[in-house]
Amino acid sequence: MVVSAVETGRVQMGKAVVFLLAVIGSVVVVSWVAHALFGAFFYLVLIAAVVGGGLWLYGKVKREIAPGTRTQRRIEAATKTYRMRNR
Repeated sequence: MVVSAVETGRVQMGKAVVFLLAVIGSVVVVSWVAHALFGAFFYLVLIAAVVGGGLWLYGKVKREIAPGTRTQRRIEAATKTYRMRNR
């Protein structure tokens, strides 16, 4: 059987189109998977930053009103004054 040049060209063109569609499809799938993974990673980093910032702020406030600090003495003096005034 003799295959003409026109049919060979169509077969080659069909292979090229299928290859191009496969490449585009794989790029779309890989980008979708990467977006899903890095999107979740972004939210994990964001949550970690919020929790870490909250812990840092809590520690800073706790140290600020620790016993013996100026702030703690002011709070105690104000409480004492308030109790004496409301007797």
